[in-house]
Amino acid sequence: MKTNLIGLPIPTRDGEFTAHYSETGLPGLDFPKPGRNSRPKAGVIPIPKIVREWHRTTTQALKAVLAGGLPKGLPPLDWTEGTAFQQKVWKVMGKIAPGKTLSYGEIASAIGKPKASRAVGGACGANPIPVLVPCHRVLAANKKIGGFSGGMDWKYRLLEREGVRVGAV
Repeated sequence: MKTNLIGLPIPTRDGEFTAHYSETGLPGLDFPKPGRNSRPKAGVIPIPKIVREWHRTTTQALKAVLAGGLPKGLPPLDWTEGTAFQQKVWKVMGKIAPGKTLSYGEIASAIGKPKASRAVGGACGANPIPVLVPCHRVLAANKKIGGFSGGMDWKYRLLEREGVRVGAV
């Protein structure tokens, strides 16, 4: 994991997410943790102007997706901790529109690795920027729900807000 990350809270109606920033962008987004308040103490760490700008963009984008919509923009996404394969998968996931889904197999085909469905599932699970890089829009075959790093209730909640109906595992 990267050092020198700046973690900033994003309060939402669904709880407080934490966005992590590096020198080059957003390498991580954490789901709310019950009973945990991650707000930094005032004046403890200086926050660079560019990070404040990225954080405003991240906050707006997150709230748009949580409402079932499309964000107007994203901060630079720092995927340097991911493998080349993972980054290809994450780029395809980033293009899935709200209300639409792709299967693991469809993503595998899209990146030129049609037999790599399981590896695509692993890349989805390793997605460090869930919600904004919409791994919740990736389903198993026959529109069935697969796993989700944020928990299955989050996956159902996000898909429902986008108007997607899915089958059980």
